Amino acid sequence: MLPLPRPTVFVVDDDAAVQKAVSRLLRAAGIAVAAFASPREFLAQYDSDTPGCLVVDLVMPGFGGLQLQRHLDKKGSILPIIFLTGHGDIPKSVQAMKLGAIDFLTKPVNDQCLLRAVCIAIEKDRLARLDQSQVSELCSRLATLTPREREVLEQIVNGKLNKQIAAGLGITERTIKAHRARVMAKMKVDSVARLVCLAQRCGVTGSSS
Repeated sequence: MLPLPRPTVFVVDDDAAVQKAVSRLLRAAGIAVAAFASPREFLAQYDSDTPGCLVVDLVMPGFGGLQLQRHLDKKGSILPIIFLTGHGDIPKSVQAMKLGAIDFLTKPVNDQCLLRAVCIAIEKDRLARLDQSQVSELCSRLATLTPREREVLEQIVNGKLNKQIAAGLGITERTIKAHRARVMAKMKVDSVARLVCLAQRCGVTGSSS
């Protein structure tokens, strides 16, 4: 597995002074920063493969931070978000937290509070990307199964015994055992419990038959 690029904190704020102050603080802590004056400018340049987090002003002209959060959420983004606001808008902060914001900090933000939130967000992003990578690898293994092996796997996930699977598919129990062994070899597991767990992580919920 290739190492991930260095984490970057994306700072989005229409106030140039805030951009500069936050960027200086983060760089002094050895953290890479990319600053933008608006959500649209950020979206035009953002590469979702870049790990890190987003520090964004809640209220900006037109397209604000909450709208950016909703946009990223619809796109399936896992980028953790920290909101900054000078308005102390409680209802909007509640909306932001419900959508998964890491933190909600009031301007002028305390340096240590911001650094702590950024470290938590970067670690959350690292773990989420690691999980995504693992699921992708598991699904690649799943794709190597033949249609019959996939049927057998679905029945195993349903908790069926070899005898029950054989009866349901109209083949011998010995053949089921052979399919089962190949499924476990392709999925690189040595127990049924582990096989079921990994299959479920890939969205295999079992066959209705």
